[in-house]
Amino acid sequence: MVVLAIAAFVIVTTEFLMVGLLPALARDLSVSVSAAGQVVTLFAVVVMLFGPVLTAWLAHRERKRLFLGVLLLFAASNALAAMAPNLWTLAIARVVPALALPVFWGTASETAAQLAGPERAGRAVALVYLGISGAMLFGIPLGTVAGDAIGWRGAFWVLAALSLLVAVLLQVVMPQMATGQRVRLAEQARILKDRFFVGNVLLSVAVFTAMFTGYTYLAEVLESVALVPSALVGWWLMGFGAVGLAGNWLGGRWVDRRPLLTTAVFSALLAIGMAASMALASHHTGLVIALAVWGIANTALYPVCQIRVMKAAPQAQALAGTINVSAANGGIALGAVMGGASIPLWGVASVGWVGAAVALGAAVLVVPLVGRLRGQ
Repeated sequence: MVVLAIAAFVIVTTEFLMVGLLPALARDLSVSVSAAGQVVTLFAVVVMLFGPVLTAWLAHRERKRLFLGVLLLFAASNALAAMAPNLWTLAIARVVPALALPVFWGTASETAAQLAGPERAGRAVALVYLGISGAMLFGIPLGTVAGDAIGWRGAFWVLAALSLLVAVLLQVVMPQMATGQRVRLAEQARILKDRFFVGNVLLSVAVFTAMFTGYTYLAEVLESVALVPSALVGWWLMGFGAVGLAGNWLGGRWVDRRPLLTTAVFSALLAIGMAASMALASHHTGLVIALAVWGIANTALYPVCQIRVMKAAPQAQALAGTINVSAANGGIALGAVMGGASIPLWGVASVGWVGAAVALGAAVLVVPLVGRLRGQ
């Protein structure tokens, strides 16, 4: 499971690394930053649209072979990205891992739960999510540092080498697992008729919308509202991620017994942390404490949402996990749009207040509604 966590870090970093590499990449390929940024959008859209179908198709495959295939595919695609002579080649190199990422994300969570047993499933998935959360929180700062130190091509070569290394580790330490029974896509998709499951997926959309309404623009908040020097913003983001990893541990411990209650608690903490960060932006001591609360809740909600949705569909957990990944990507996109729309209307600090309002709404309104669906 530790190696699965390392694999998760490498695989998800491949998605988020691009954001930090955009300026250098655009200069080298002689395109605008906005044009290069469409490659990031392409990756997210492919994950959202194709993840559930591909996971349902491949969920019965023996997991060790499946994970080795994904890692080798990532190694090859990252190497192709490192050698890309133009934006079109780079786009192809990014579409291929975008197809494989949600397959790994969905099945790795289920595999960790199987290896650990039902009583420790939450902690096992949280361990895998330690790699995923670390990649999501540190991918952008690491991309910026790598782009400055070894260039964007060098960063992709490093990811290619890491993918191969983790593939070797998995080959050595991971046991063979029984091949699952192949279930027709139509039968797996029956979970979409379960209103309780669909309610849990929509709850994830609401939670991720709240998270990324603020987090997408956190660097801008730190620089223009808190007046943190631009050279130090990356270190503040690193600190936000490091403190937040404690939330990954807490979420994994609590979600097994009361998934909906745990979601409500951390959504409320997220609202408090985001609102307090805006209110205390000019007082750095208070801001550090508020950001710690925000970071802990933000990171806890990654595994909490994944485990909660998987528990809502025990008969098709791999597909359920990947549907949650698609829901998360939809929430990320919606949150970025909402935050971006609020800035010209109410200023940069508004992203925290809007995100807090969405998080509070999820805790107070959406969670009870989903609980009522379970009762029905």
